[in-house]
Amino acid sequence: MFSSGQLLFAVFFIISFTAIVILMYRKDAKGHKIHYAGSYKILIGFILAIFALFLIKVFVH
Repeated sequence: MFSSGQLLFAVFFIISFTAIVILMYRKDAKGHKIHYAGSYKILIGFILAIFALFLIKVFVH
């Protein structure tokens, strides 16, 4: 299905992409604590809104 070159590229890409994402996240961790301090409240609000829409759909339909 895939050639050995394609599989080798895919493995290299996944490993390097994951390593770069981890390194960049560690580099930006301090900024995340400062700039996104209350972001969990917004996430909870979105989850509650989606849950409310689901309940409306279940009880109205």
